[in-house]
Amino acid sequence: MDVARIRRDFPILKRKVRGRPLVYLDNAATTQKPAAVIEAIRDYYSRYNANIHRGVHQLSEQATDGFEKSRELIRSFLGAGETREIVFVRGATEGINLVAQSLGRKFVSKGDEIVVTTMEHHSNIVPWQMLCEGTGAVLRVVPISDRGELELDSFDRLLSSKTRLVAVTHVSNALGTVNPIDVIVRHAHSAGAAVLVDGAQAVPHMKVDVKSLDCDFYVFSSHKVYGPTGIGVVYGKRRWLEEMPPYQGGGDMIASVTFEKTLYNRLPYKFEAGTPDIAGAIGLGAALEYVNHIGLGAIARHETDLLIHAAESLEEIDGVRLIGKAAERAAVVSFVVDGVHPHDLGTFLDQEGIAIRTGHHCAQPVMQRYGIPATARASFGMYNTKSEVDALAKGIRKAQEFFA
Repeated sequence: MDVARIRRDFPILKRKVRGRPLVYLDNAATTQKPAAVIEAIRDYYSRYNANIHRGVHQLSEQATDGFEKSRELIRSFLGAGETREIVFVRGATEGINLVAQSLGRKFVSKGDEIVVTTMEHHSNIVPWQMLCEGTGAVLRVVPISDRGELELDSFDRLLSSKTRLVAVTHVSNALGTVNPIDVIVRHAHSAGAAVLVDGAQAVPHMKVDVKSLDCDFYVFSSHKVYGPTGIGVVYGKRRWLEEMPPYQGGGDMIASVTFEKTLYNRLPYKFEAGTPDIAGAIGLGAALEYVNHIGLGAIARHETDLLIHAAESLEEIDGVRLIGKAAERAAVVSFVVDGVHPHDLGTFLDQEGIAIRTGHHCAQPVMQRYGIPATARASFGMYNTKSEVDALAKGIRKAQEFFA
């Protein structure tokens, strides 16, 4: 993979921060955008900005074509069977809320159980807590090992005839752990439970095939996979989506309205009330085309090299401890440095032009599991290099000397 060539596609990587070349290692929070995505959004607003699905004029037809082309790109990207299984939302968080409220309203009642894991992002915990508070259902939590891997024996013991749904992240944003989704789905289905997968941290790093995984729902956010913010996707098996009631009411989600009764639109529009983020959807389509052009296989191999180099480089530094050492990991290194608070480290590295994330990463139960308040996290994308990893290691050593 020609990383130097790829880096030229990302305008922001040319800038300096604090007078130094930008070293951007916060890709788990959001990725940078290639020129192709920026241009696709500019092209929509400058040439064919119009609302979709309802206009009979040329601009509306072009906007609708661009919007629906992106839906088809997403279907192909996820390996879904049909575009009616692809619902546009604002992001993975809204996607999980959609499933929690819509599925929950019809299929979850008092005494039922929802299973999540200790390594979930808050967005895959709180919506289920809200559902449990509203229905009287019970939240069950799968523990993780010291290495940051799910305890599958405990997971199996939690499954029962009461389990309605298992909600699990594909890749942990705080640990980098890649979960065995195929095994989790198979065991959950054996217990009669549906499975929602939070794929926000997976789709930028690996090929996802929802048919092969056999999950019932899969959600992700555009901005984690080199697309714009404010747009995301819910994949849902058609049989579930057809049974689920609409999540929100408004324009475009209806077939007809009278004051006596409203008939809802067909899939996927039943779940897309109001004018969507048209430019965002088109930008997401451009991002997926870009990723497909580079190739997820090549991206995964490059990021694995970065991950290995980063883990080895940081572990060579006295006083640095990695948090999470699962056998299967994506391109995330979470760590603590003796005597240096993660926030102080992040601020110090910023002065060196190095952007990392510090804090609890919206995964406070993970921090509680390890008995720490926060970590520093370096997360990698297709445009990062080993020299940037070396810059991180050098910056950590300088920080240790500064705070000694």
